[in-house]
Parts: sequence; C-alpha cells; structure tokens
Amino acid sequence: MPDASDALERMEGEGSMPEMISLEDARAIVLDHVGLMPCETVPVLESVGRVVSSDIASDIDVAPFPHSAMDGFAVRCADLEQATASDPVILDVIAEEAAGELYDGPLASGQCVRIMTGAPLPAQADSVVKYEIVETVSGDGKTGSRVSFRASTSCRSNVREAGEEAKAGETIVRAGEVVGSAGVGFLASCGAVEVPTYARPRVAIIATGSELVPPTERPAPGKIRNSNSYALAACVQQAGSVPDIRPIVCDTFEALCSAVRDAAADHDFVITTGGAANGDFDFIKPVVQDLGDLLITTVNMRPGKAQTFGVVSGVPVFGLPGNPAAAYVGFHMLIRPALRKMQGYSAFEHAKVVARLSRDVKKRDPRRFYMRATLTKNEQGEYVVLPAENQSSGLFGVIQHSNCMAILPEGAHGRTAGSPIECLLLDIPEELIL
Repeated sequence: MPDASDALERMEGEGSMPEMISLEDARAIVLDHVGLMPCETVPVLESVGRVVSSDIASDIDVAPFPHSAMDGFAVRCADLEQATASDPVILDVIAEEAAGELYDGPLASGQCVRIMTGAPLPAQADSVVKYEIVETVSGDGKTGSRVSFRASTSCRSNVREAGEEAKAGETIVRAGEVVGSAGVGFLASCGAVEVPTYARPRVAIIATGSELVPPTERPAPGKIRNSNSYALAACVQQAGSVPDIRPIVCDTFEALCSAVRDAAADHDFVITTGGAANGDFDFIKPVVQDLGDLLITTVNMRPGKAQTFGVVSGVPVFGLPGNPAAAYVGFHMLIRPALRKMQGYSAFEHAKVVARLSRDVKKRDPRRFYMRATLTKNEQGEYVVLPAENQSSGLFGVIQHSNCMAILPEGAHGRTAGSPIECLLLDIPEELIL
C-alpha cells in the first residue's frame, strides 16, 4: 500500500488537487455523483416521511358508499319543500341507522330515518338534516317517534358521496410525493397497505483521531470523547438514512485507507470526520485520491473550509473537518442534500427568512460565514436574530442552544445592528416554502 507522501506527491504532480470552490459548485458536484437508491416496498406506517417511487391507485371508491356527514335524519328533500318556522312539516321516524349498519328498507313520503355520522344513506333518501335543528313532537326521536322540520333542505346536503375522495383505479399518490401522516391514513383507506419507495441509504461514519475515545470512557490526559460520530449519526438519521458508527481510526494513512475501503464495500455513503485539512496527520484527501477520484478539497465557507469529497469504488465518500461546528455545517450544506437525492426528494435548500440583526457583527474573513444564532420575533412581529457570542467551530453546545444559522455573505464586511440578514432554518422540512 502506498504511503501518504506518495499519494500527496501524485496529487500535486498530476495537478489534481482541486481548488477552493463556492458552496453552490460544491453542492452541484456532490449531487451529480449520487443516484437514486433501489426501490423497496414497505408497510404503509413505515412510509411516513418517505418518497413514493411509483404511482399508487385506490382499490375501491373512497368513500365506498354515500353516507351521512353528521348525526341527523335522512329524508326525501321533496317532503320538506313547504316547511317553514310557522308551518313545520312532521315526519315519522321509521328506523335508526348507526355507522356500520345498513337500512335497506323503503322510505315513503312522510317518513325519515334517524341516522348517525358515517352511516350509509338509505337508498330513497337524498338529504340529511342535522339533529340539532329538528324538534321532537312525540317519542324520544328514535324509531316510532314523530319529528318536526321548520325549514326546507337542499338535495344531497350533509351527504358525503361515494368516490368523493378517490375512485377505484384512480391514482391517489404519485411518484415523487412525500407521504405525510395524513397520507398514511389516505393510503390505508384506499387499500394501499404496502408502499413503493426508495431504500434508505446505509451510511458509514468514521471518526479519525488518535486522541479520541468512546463516550463511555472518561478521557485520560490528552484524550477527548468521540462526539462527532454521534452528532453525525443523528444528522444522518434525521435525513432519513441509516447510520452505522464505525470504530475510531488512528491517525495513520494506512489505517484510514483500510477503514474507508472496507466501509465503501458494504455501505451506500461514507462520512469521515477529522483529518480533512493539510496537517501532518490529515489523511482523508490522499486516501480518497489513492482509492478513487478526489473531486473537492476546500469550499468557500466558514466554518468548514476543509471539505473533502470523492468517489471510491462507486460509493460517495465525504471527509468532514474534525471541529464539531465545521462538521455540522458541512453535513447540512453538502451531505444532507445528497442523502435526500438518493431517497427521491427533489427539494434540497433549507428554508430561509430575513431577520434584522440585534447587534453589530464584525467580519474579516472573506468566506461566507454561517453564524450560529437565535431567531425571535419582536413586538412588531418582525424577525430578529441574535448571533451567539462564541462562534468557535469547536463547540456543539452553541449549536444546541441556537435555532438557525445567520448568513454573512462573501466579502470582509460586517453588519451593523438593524441590518437585514438571511437566516437558515435547519429544523424545517426543505419542502416548506416560507
């Protein structure tokens, strides 16, 4: 196996070291190198939040029969044409019908049926009058009673028709739609108890660093807990994919090369964290170059300039920085869109709102700056954003206590309090347009 210096020399000698590129160009490269996962069929309850891979049709009319939209009395509207408050029409209650029951007897002029919500409309009835506006003349309003109507009613009023929501054989959910919780109920009502969708990508997560120990261990001097793997696994899971936290890899070219090659053999996507810069113990770039095609090394963004992307044995491999905030921002800006594309989603941009800064912000770095921040509304209902005081890329806690990322565009220019600024909302579905 070649060593790291050989790989680096080859990269530089061949002129293959990619330059720093814009975030938009980086995302385009990543998206261009991922494809759809294979289709699979899942139980309807497991389809919530997933993309349908082919059209789904209903096996019956929904509803399958005309039924009452409320508790009341099923009538023939012609019987009530002359009904007024001063001269009401009185009808005989000849039957009762609850949901799940069926009255299939005759309904003559001068008669009505006490009916409950969801019960089938009797064949000779053409309207339902709600219970609250009908008065009882004799009896208790059930079979054998007489009831009074003080107004006419429209034909088919308070009736939900057969096939109102879907016809048998009609497409009810189209390929590319995301199934919501209500959609699960809709699919179930149409007999679609299994749903065609795309398989969830299996994502290997590899933390690199000889200083790392598992979270279960109390770190010895010079050691830190491996928190990045768990944060990234949570991000992968939120993106609808299946995380697989791999063993920590020590800081050698050979160890990382072996770990990436093995992960690419049985995963759909590989993420490493740490070793993405150009230090003596940063090896992800030469590893990807040695094992496959290196496509991205740096992106014009802060935090997280060092972003490595390439393809190994046909599998996308992404090397994130070791600093928590840099890894977190890199995931949301570049990896999450890729995982969504693999699952059939078509929206990749996080929702944004424009807010006014609540304090001055200085900026000397010309890169686009994603500030961890808190978005609120003032008394006038305007969005106001407060960037966190500590913007260190080495902190997770600041992200936990933030609800957005405020964006300072490229250029070494700060902003004064009250200036409008775009804010990225990470916890809102990309499909939502604000």
